[in-house]
Amino acid sequence: MADNKQNISYQAGQATGQTKEKASGMMDRAKDAAASAQDSMQQAGQQMKEKAQGAADVVKDKTGMNKNT
Repeated sequence: MADNKQNISYQAGQATGQTKEKASGMMDRAKDAAASAQDSMQQAGQQMKEKAQGAADVVKDKTGMNKNT
């Protein structure tokens, strides 16, 4: 009977360890996905900023307000 309890305890420990490992893996993937999304958003924001600046420069050029030329 002691062997049976030890076996059950061992299996419970194994299950706990596997669950923790899976949770850790899922957290790592979630962190990676969040970092990737952040990078994508920063790139998109930078592109929007550059396009807006380009559009503003075109308007300044057309209206003669651009003092850089």
